[in-house]
Amino acid sequence: MTGERVTSASLLEPLPPVWRFQVARWTTVDECAAALDLTPGELSWFADAKGWNRRAAEPVRHYTYRWIPTASGSVRLIERPKPRLAELQRRIVRHVVGALPVHEAAHGFRRGRSPLSCAAPHAGRETVVRMDLEGFFPAVSARRISALLAVAGYPPAVAEALAGVLTTAVPPDVLTTVPGGRRDSARTRLLTNLAATHLPQGAPSSPSVANAVTHHLDRRLDGLARVLGATYTRYADDLAFSGDSLPLHRLLPGVRRIVTDEGFRLRDDKTSIAGAHQRQRVAGLVVNSAPAATRADYDALRALLHNCARTGPEAQNQGGHPDFRAHLLGRIGWIAASSQARAAKLRAMFGRITWG
Repeated sequence: MTGERVTSASLLEPLPPVWRFQVARWTTVDECAAALDLTPGELSWFADAKGWNRRAAEPVRHYTYRWIPTASGSVRLIERPKPRLAELQRRIVRHVVGALPVHEAAHGFRRGRSPLSCAAPHAGRETVVRMDLEGFFPAVSARRISALLAVAGYPPAVAEALAGVLTTAVPPDVLTTVPGGRRDSARTRLLTNLAATHLPQGAPSSPSVANAVTHHLDRRLDGLARVLGATYTRYADDLAFSGDSLPLHRLLPGVRRIVTDEGFRLRDDKTSIAGAHQRQRVAGLVVNSAPAATRADYDALRALLHNCARTGPEAQNQGGHPDFRAHLLGRIGWIAASSQARAAKLRAMFGRITWG
């Protein structure tokens, strides 16, 4: 009898990874750590494998925290990683997350995309529907990111280590300092998600990770829109649909079902339906004819840029945008859609800002 001899030991050997996408191919935690210029112990420390960051004193924590009350009466927590962790997160984006697929409907946090590119497909349509995802970044768990990395080919230990670096859990003492405001089920869900491992709003890697995680959501929503004769785009947590003679009785419940299936929730108070006779807005732009910013948008941005130059951009980033510079440039792009002269004035103001 010929052929390769099968032994009990060979049956126990792990199968080689099946790699998908052009990600860095790290098959062990040691390989992963070395590629990131870390020791395995340092990688474990940054990944917070034992949850020590929740119990550590403030000076040695990986993050700084800042609560921001929102106009709707809710709250937002900005979780900003300290410099060494932030650089490590950027490396993981370069080597791993940047190679994961992102759907064409996604326009936020992507090179060459902007609020203008998100809004343009909806210009001049009979009906525009906007819906928001609730607690977008905090709703993305470490387990979900680890599962996505496993699909890319990473063995469980490596996927969990990378997901640990990209996520965090808020210490209990920080949660107790949450400002007052509207107390409802949405606030309870937010605090629950923040207490668990989640994608931090304020980390440089979070926007790219969120776009990769929502690839399947975008694909399903785009498929639904096409079936119903609609157009779909997404900018961060802002979902936009438009079309002529839209069957809203099918679109609205269809979106809700898909969003729920994909592990997210809709903010019911943020759903809006605007006909051609009303002001239709997508990603901050009016889209009744061509995407354009209002005079109020221009004046508000001019004041913001003036204050950024006077007090520094960090003090003016009230929304906690992880890339505030790109956010401001995107808003200038909104103005350019309707007035190059106004945009030129804003770019000159932007040039006077000192960036750290």
